[in-house]
Amino acid sequence: MNPAQTVSLEYYPPRDIAAQERLVRSAKRLSALNPAYVSVTFGAGGSTRAGTVDTVQMLQNLGSEVAPHLSCMGASRADLQAILDDYQARGIRRLVALRGDMPSGMGGDTGDLHHASELVAFVRERYGDQFHIEVAAYPEMHPQAQSSEHDLQHFVDKVRAGADGAITQYFYNPDAYFHFVDRVRARGLDIPVTPGIMPITNYTQLARFSEMCGAEIPRWMRLRLQGFGDDKASIRAFGVDVVTQLVAQLLEQDAPGVHFYTLNHADAVAQICANLGVR
Repeated sequence: MNPAQTVSLEYYPPRDIAAQERLVRSAKRLSALNPAYVSVTFGAGGSTRAGTVDTVQMLQNLGSEVAPHLSCMGASRADLQAILDDYQARGIRRLVALRGDMPSGMGGDTGDLHHASELVAFVRERYGDQFHIEVAAYPEMHPQAQSSEHDLQHFVDKVRAGADGAITQYFYNPDAYFHFVDRVRARGLDIPVTPGIMPITNYTQLARFSEMCGAEIPRWMRLRLQGFGDDKASIRAFGVDVVTQLVAQLLEQDAPGVHFYTLNHADAVAQICANLGVR
């Protein structure tokens, strides 16, 4: 990595004491990578926001700069302002602004804002430049997008609304990332587009995630992973090797850094970074 390239990490709020203890262990271990920031999700599939603030505070207490995910789906403007005021009071200076999924139990109330671009504009209107805002990017297209061009226009709208940077959905085909960045640059946008990286440790879990979010597992990878059956050690070794090569290629071709989706585990991320000489 060159000095301008960064590592950042994503965690999710733990649901019980054992999971919380694992997160603390992982966060402490990965702090050795000196991440530029760590992000905290709301949880997938529209799960509740409960626990996000506690996780943000815990990670701040460990010395990390934290970027909470902020979703507009199901929230009023007043709800969003209350969350942002609280984050501002806690010293939060980064956000990951997303449309998000409908929180569980919200019924048909989709909230006051319906697109991430509206959320970015809302934050900029009320808080100016007090928050650094990251948004999502989809090199292989958002699964709900009408077309690739339609999806790109949504991304352009988010950037023009005031986003500072973007983090991609995970992918294993680097050409998809570089082609997406070329299309973004052709629209006259120069914000950093950081590749999101998902370590491979569990094929069943990865296949489920990929089905939900539209990320492609290349055929050759899928067949190799299926061939390992229940051999977890071989899956992990293969996953570390493949993802190390992917990250090396991205960094060598001037990606601004990498954002690891840790799933609150440290081993694979730590090994990949060690392989790359990142310590």
